[in-house]
Amino acid sequence: MALTESREEEKALQKRYATEGIKTAAVDYGGEFITSVKKIVERAVVAAKREGVIKDTHTDEGAVAGATREALSQIMPKAIGLNVGGKIGIAHQNDHITVAVFFGIGLLHLDEVSIGLGHRAVS
Repeated sequence: MALTESREEEKALQKRYATEGIKTAAVDYGGEFITSVKKIVERAVVAAKREGVIKDTHTDEGAVAGATREALSQIMPKAIGLNVGGKIGIAHQNDHITVAVFFGIGLLHLDEVSIGLGHRAVS
């Protein structure tokens, strides 16, 4: 989901995963990394709820927030002090929630590419 290039591709992939019992969502994001961490986490949670990937419970919201922060921590060494732009993908199957972030990182041009992945188990 985080690697899709268009909304059409995103929706097609979402339908394909749904046939396999995987609920998915994706959301774009861009901005200065350090000041944006909170907003990125919020966007992931809101997208997951909007698309029905998670229920409106603190357990599911916390799982998405925690997995998102884990994914962001993996790209943090490259992103501190720079801008990021890209997509956040969320997937939920059975008792597993996974969040992937795919960001270009840089100043004027997003020259570096980084991927982070986080997982949480829910019941």
